[in-house]
Amino acid sequence: MTTRRNIAGPARPKAAPRSAQPPASSNGKGKAAAEPPATPSQRFFGYTFKDHALLTLALTHSSLAYENNPDGQHDPGSDNEQLEFIGDAVLGLLVAEALYRRFPESREGELTRMRSSLVSSRNLAQVAQRIELGPMLRLGRGEGHSGGQRKPALLANALEAVIAAMYLDGGLVPARSFIRRYIIEPAEDSLFNVLRSAEPFSGAIGDYKSALQERLQATGAGQPQYILTDQSGPDHQKRFRIEVRIAGADPGGASLTLASAEGSTKKQAQQEAARLAFGSLPAGLSRQEAAQ
Repeated sequence: MTTRRNIAGPARPKAAPRSAQPPASSNGKGKAAAEPPATPSQRFFGYTFKDHALLTLALTHSSLAYENNPDGQHDPGSDNEQLEFIGDAVLGLLVAEALYRRFPESREGELTRMRSSLVSSRNLAQVAQRIELGPMLRLGRGEGHSGGQRKPALLANALEAVIAAMYLDGGLVPARSFIRRYIIEPAEDSLFNVLRSAEPFSGAIGDYKSALQERLQATGAGQPQYILTDQSGPDHQKRFRIEVRIAGADPGGASLTLASAEGSTKKQAQQEAARLAFGSLPAGLSRQEAAQ
């Protein structure tokens, strides 16, 4: 029977009003933004930023950065993509830590499934919608007119960027508190359903990379590798092609390509390639069968 360990943590923060937005006066590197300032606020869901330019940057989509500098070279530090990169790592670490403490009797595979369900893009987009993050985003006019405030991928990425901003501004404590309250605790019942299920992919909502890795590990077929094979398009409309391979699955020692896919981000392309590969593999695939 699965047990849960209660963990004493930081006091639960009181959510800030949904209308509170950071000022749009800076992009974190001294460049003025070309739009009227939003309601001044350094407080975000109970956390007060010491450098609220970090929060502004976390909520700034690349469409606005390109719109502000259409003819010049794009500055990677003028939008939230770098913060998204950091937030992805911080989120994975703190979710893994929380699950380890809350479910001390769970095995690695069970913890992996629960983590996958929490950090999947679909779940993060749902969290962002629930806390009404969309209206706070700073978008270019085109992205705003096309409903960017409601796009799941954009919302999920912004949520990761916000987590990174909290971490960079205040360390692990505020990031941990935010993740616990808004990501882990609302999903508590779902996590127990993941543990009770015998299906290896039951809890990994939308996370086919984790599903494929579990399938391949369970059958001894090897570790999946994601290889960028092509990219095209301008910086603000990139397309990436990813191949998912099994290292050394071929009898000659070469890697075996399971599937390939394209996406507007590397993450999206990896997930799509993993989905195609996962759907094409029999449940009992072995390394030898994969090579045939």
